[in-house]
Amino acid sequence: MAPYESDRTAGAEGLPDEADDVRAGRRKAARYVVPVAVVGVAAATIGLVPALADSGDPSLPKITAEQLIEKIAKSDVQQLSGTVKVSTDLGLPSLGGLESGMLSGATKGSGGSSADPQSKLMELASGTHTVRVAADGPDKAKVSVLENAAEYSVIHNGSDVWAYDSKSNEVYHSTAPAAEKGREKAPKDVPTTPKELADEALKSVDDTTSVTVDGTAQVAGRDAYKLLIKPKQSGSTVGAITVAVDAKTGVPLKFTLVPKSGGAAVVDAGFTQVAFAKPAASTFDFTPPKGAKVTEGKDSKDSKAPESAPTRGDLGKGLDGLKTIGKGWSTIAEFDTGGQGMPSGSSSEGGNVSGFLNSLGDHVKGKFGSGTVFSTRLVNALITDDGKVYAGAVTKDALVKAANAAH
Repeated sequence: MAPYESDRTAGAEGLPDEADDVRAGRRKAARYVVPVAVVGVAAATIGLVPALADSGDPSLPKITAEQLIEKIAKSDVQQLSGTVKVSTDLGLPSLGGLESGMLSGATKGSGGSSADPQSKLMELASGTHTVRVAADGPDKAKVSVLENAAEYSVIHNGSDVWAYDSKSNEVYHSTAPAAEKGREKAPKDVPTTPKELADEALKSVDDTTSVTVDGTAQVAGRDAYKLLIKPKQSGSTVGAITVAVDAKTGVPLKFTLVPKSGGAAVVDAGFTQVAFAKPAASTFDFTPPKGAKVTEGKDSKDSKAPESAPTRGDLGKGLDGLKTIGKGWSTIAEFDTGGQGMPSGSSSEGGNVSGFLNSLGDHVKGKFGSGTVFSTRLVNALITDDGKVYAGAVTKDALVKAANAAH
């Protein structure tokens, strides 16, 4: 047995209440069209993800999995700044940049501003990005995505939420309700820090999950424990999730999801630099640059609550008619597009576009008739010819079995 491994498997009863008290409304649902259905669900599943630094093996006091989960839940760090490296490898087909366009287009916000976080932050679901983060309590936060000779930033300062795309010189502005009981109310589309990713992963801890402490590591110069989360169920495409937890503060520093098929992590997100000091107040100041196009969004208090994208632990919210099949890591989302689906025959039946899209998936047949399975390294989606969609972090065979059972 590993020197830090708990002799128990964390179940639903072993997870502290605090771990369930995580910020809601992080992502909006993608518009499920083919093959964006796969992309949207894959992006939502990033809440389960990243890998640990190989350097360092500090000697730390022994701790059980339950104690480490409780340490994360009780972590109350309000001030920090640092740099996060995020790498995502969903194994999407290379379409000459089209995949990034589909990711952003799937959640394009109203108004068409390139600075709208609903579209821009979805780009984190593909490739490697450097992200600077800063926070000072629940009402002040800044996330900046660094690009070649450009920068995209989202700044939450009090009741104002600003987003600025320096490449297009466009600004998006909206207002957010004040923080309530220490919980930030500004909606977020995609989790951007190891803490947010870990919050999502901890929702997975139930009787279908094995949780252990797998030694120690050093991340961004800080000593950390490694929390290892694995599905017990068959049929899941998730191999393991590893979270590096700061030994002193309980803050997740690095976070990794490795697919069951092996190879590189689907997503690797972790701090390369981090400090827990109060950032300068000017960090959260923003004034639209001269000549910038400014788009005003709807006030959060006046608009409807954002729809939740389907995640492994919460697949039933946010989409009309969506229901779930199974539980735990084998959960499958089922919903009806209201359309005719995709013809699974020759390209002549659906035109050149249909033929192209069909070439990206695998054709299957069953009691449901015919359909096409679109795959990533983590998420698979079966779209039947009659417009039904079955999607989840499960194997193709599991999707076909679920579709057969539903007919």
